[in-house]
Amino acid sequence: MLNLILIIVGICIATFVLVYIIDKFLPLKAKPFLILLFGILSIFLGYLIYNSVMAPIEFERVKKQRYAAVIAKLKDIRNAQEAYKTVNGKYANDFNSLVQFIDTASFTITQQRDSSFMRYDKVYQIELQQDTIIVDTLGFVKVRDSLFKNDDRYKSMMNVPYAQNNEKFEMKADIIDKSGYRVPVFEAKVKKNVILYDQPQDLVERENAHVSVEEVNGTEIKVGSLTEVSTSGNWPAIYDRKGED
Repeated sequence: MLNLILIIVGICIATFVLVYIIDKFLPLKAKPFLILLFGILSIFLGYLIYNSVMAPIEFERVKKQRYAAVIAKLKDIRNAQEAYKTVNGKYANDFNSLVQFIDTASFTITQQRDSSFMRYDKVYQIELQQDTIIVDTLGFVKVRDSLFKNDDRYKSMMNVPYAQNNEKFEMKADIIDKSGYRVPVFEAKVKKNVILYDQPQDLVERENAHVSVEEVNGTEIKVGSLTEVSTSGNWPAIYDRKGED
C-alpha cells in the first residue's frame, strides 16, 4: 500500500512539472514530442500502479493453491506415520521405510466381547463368577488399502509440490522423554521459500514474518514436532476444511 501511495504521488508531481515545462518554456514545435513522452511515461506509471495492486492479489492466489497441495501431502505423511506407529510402536525415520511399510504391512482387525467364567475361591471355598474381556482376531486389512485405497500417491508423498529443483520434505523421527516416559515423535516440514521460489521477494519475506491464527506462521509448513508430543500441523483450519484430515 505504501508503494502504491508513493507511485500516485510521483505521478501527480511528474504531471504538474511536465505540464508547467510544456506550457512555459518549450516552443510550440517541441510540444508534440513532449506530449508523446508524457503519454509513454503515463502508461509506464499506470503499469506500476496496476502491478502494485495486482501483485499481492496474485501472490495470495498462488500461495493458497500451493499451500493446499503441500498440506495435502503432509496429511498423507501424518496418516502413514500414525499407521506405522500403530504397528511398530514408533515412527519411521525415512521415507523409504514408510513407503515399504505401506506396501507390505497390514492392520489386525479385532473385536472385544465380554465374557465370564467360574473360578474356585480358596478363601471362601466356593466357585465365584469372574468377568473378563475376550479379544477375537477377525482378520487383516492392508495398510495401503486402508489409507489410500486404489491410489498410489503415497509413493511420491516425499516430493514437495511446485518445488523448482525436486526438493523433498525434511522428515525425522525420535524418542523423547516426557515426564519420565519415553515417547516417539516425528516431524515433516518444508520451507516456504522452496514453495514460493518464483514469487516477489518482498511478499515472500512478509509471508515468512506472518503471525496470525488465519495464516501459516513462521518460515516453514510442517506437521508433527520433535520436541512436543503432537501430530498437528501449523496451518490454519481453513486448509482442513478443504480436504480430509
